[in-house]
Amino acid sequence: MSLTGTPLFATVIGLALIAVVLPLTVWGKVRGPAAARVAVRALMVVFAQVTAVALVFVAVNRDMNFYASWGDLMGTGSYVQAAPDLGPDGMGGKKAEQVRQEPKVRQDFQPVEGLGGRVRKTELDGKISGVKGDVMVWLPPQYDEPAYKDKKFPVVELIPGIPGTGKSWFQGLKAHEVLEPLMKEGKVQPFILVSPRAMLLGNADTGCANIPGKVNADSWFSVDVRKMVTDNFRVSDEPRTWGVAGYSAGAYCAAKLAILHPDRYGAAVSLSGYNDPGQEPTSLVAKDPELRRTHNLKELLKTQPAPPAVALWMSGAEQDGYLSGMDLKGLAQNPTTVHAEKVTGGHNLESWSKQLPQTFGWLSQTVKAP
Repeated sequence: MSLTGTPLFATVIGLALIAVVLPLTVWGKVRGPAAARVAVRALMVVFAQVTAVALVFVAVNRDMNFYASWGDLMGTGSYVQAAPDLGPDGMGGKKAEQVRQEPKVRQDFQPVEGLGGRVRKTELDGKISGVKGDVMVWLPPQYDEPAYKDKKFPVVELIPGIPGTGKSWFQGLKAHEVLEPLMKEGKVQPFILVSPRAMLLGNADTGCANIPGKVNADSWFSVDVRKMVTDNFRVSDEPRTWGVAGYSAGAYCAAKLAILHPDRYGAAVSLSGYNDPGQEPTSLVAKDPELRRTHNLKELLKTQPAPPAVALWMSGAEQDGYLSGMDLKGLAQNPTTVHAEKVTGGHNLESWSKQLPQTFGWLSQTVKAP
C-alpha cells in the first residue's frame, strides 16, 4: 500500500473513526475483573491516540510529500546501484564534450497524481553517477505555444530538503502554481523546472557529495540529470542558462553545486541554507571531520582554483541562512557575487513558497535564455 496513496489515507481515516466510536459504544459495557476492565479501556485510549497520530502524519505527508515511500520513511530505501570514484570533476574520466556527444536517451514521462498534467515524472538510470531514481519536470505554458516552437528554455534544478522528495517543490511549495501566472504576465521568465530525487540512501542527507563506495550524489544532480534534460527538452547545456535552487539541506546543495561547477550552473538560490554540512544531523559528509571541513561552503569558495563565475542568492532569518550568506559574501571575489537577504518567517515550506516570486525574479535577471 503506497505511503502517499488514497487507500492508506482512507484506511487511517476509517481506523480513526473506529477509535472514536468504539469507546462511546462499549466503554460502560466492558465486563470482567477490575484489572481487565482497566486494561481494555487503556487499550482503547492508546488505539485512539495512535490512530490520531497516524492520521495527522499521513495527511501532512500527502500534502507536503516529505516521504515518497515506506523505504524513505524507514530509512531502508536505496537508489544507488554503484558508487565508483569518479574523480574531482565527477565525470569518471570523461570530458564534458564526450558526454554531450553520447547518444541521446529518450525518457518516458508520466503524469504525477495530484499535480496536474504539466508536472511529469520519469525514472532515470544515471549512467555516470550509478544512481537510479525519479525526476520530476514541469514545463512552462509557453513551451507548447506555436510562437516558442523553435525556442530553447532556461532551466532551474530544484533540490528539496531532508526529508523531502522531488514532489515537495510542487506539492509542498507549490512552485508551479506560484510561478505560472508570473510567467504568463512576463514578471518571471519561462523556466523549465526540474526536481530530482534527493534522498538516495534511506533518509540520510548525501550533502550532494560524491563519496566513493557510498553515493555519487553530485554527479547525479550535475551530470546525469542535466544530460537527461538536454536529451529530452529544448534547452542548452550552457551554464549561463542553468540555475539551481534549494531549501534547507537542499539550499546547501544548491549553493555547493554552483560553487563547484560554474561550468554547469550560472546561479543558485539558497533558502534557509547553511555553510557547515554538520548542521544537518543526518549528513553523511559530516560523519568524517575532514570531509566536513572540506565540504564547508566557506572552505570550498576559498579553495577553488579561481573565483567561480556564479551568482548566489542566500536568504533566511538571521540565524537561518542570512548570516551564512553574509559569510560567503565577505569571501566572494569577482566574478563571484553573493546576495544575502534577511527575511521573516520560519524554517518551513510556507515561508519558502512566499519567497519564490522574489527569488525567481532575481533568477530571471541572472539566468539567461538560450
